[in-house]
Amino acid sequence: MASLKDMRVRIASTKATQKITKAMQMVAASKLRRAQTAAEAARPYADKMSAVISNIAGAAAGSPGAPALLAGTGRDQVHLLLVCTGERGLSGAFNSSIVRLARERALALMNQGKEVKFFCVGRKGYEQLRRQFDKQIVEHLDLRSVRQLGFVNAEDIAKKILARFEAGEFDVCTLFYSRFRSVIAQIPTAQQIIPLVVEEGTAASTTSYEYEPEEDEILTRLLPRNLAVQIFRALLENNASFYGAQMSAMDNATRNAGEMIRKQTLVYNRTRQAQITKELIEIISGAEAV
Repeated sequence: MASLKDMRVRIASTKATQKITKAMQMVAASKLRRAQTAAEAARPYADKMSAVISNIAGAAAGSPGAPALLAGTGRDQVHLLLVCTGERGLSGAFNSSIVRLARERALALMNQGKEVKFFCVGRKGYEQLRRQFDKQIVEHLDLRSVRQLGFVNAEDIAKKILARFEAGEFDVCTLFYSRFRSVIAQIPTAQQIIPLVVEEGTAASTTSYEYEPEEDEILTRLLPRNLAVQIFRALLENNASFYGAQMSAMDNATRNAGEMIRKQTLVYNRTRQAQITKELIEIISGAEAV
């Protein structure tokens, strides 16, 4: 059995840990407000951009001059998985949930005889995926030095993706991220971004429009922009999801530390009481012997 001194050290250590987790919870809560506001502000623009492009794409459907970002390469053999995760841990299942979804998709494609490549954004996802798919990771982007996410970060990723697509390195690109719903609910999401998936009902319209310039030229300009917009939205959703998951995880850790302190204190008091009782018995026995 541990000595009273060891028990006191253990209780003090647990209390110190509880203070740290409580502080991290408060910091995450503070950052979550800004991250959630940014994510929610980006959603309407990203959704409207997709709707506009889908409408124009419906008019350009079947056109021989349709951009490759819309029409694709005509093949479905090489898939690039753009996996966006966090740079840090201590956030519960946030990172592992995204990686799990990407891993399941990769294994399913490989079982179908497809070739799979990974583009990792974020340190945690890269560290998990390289254990199993090290040779298939073609690029890793670290955003630890970025204090505040901006559209320029998404543009940089989009340019790298476009360069690889134009070089013929892949046929289909799917984006993986976590969509923020609430502090306790983050939804791992897979979204195909190359070639663009035109939503049914959006493309088909009974209203006829005339475009200036032509649809193909408009799409050639808008599609790369939309790619960056969708990636930026994913980064903002991920950022909000990370802080929500971290806040929840640190709250649970703080509660668990409190429960451990209660149990450790109870054991300490019982042990101390037993030791005092033993010493009293020894004193009384000694006195009676005299």
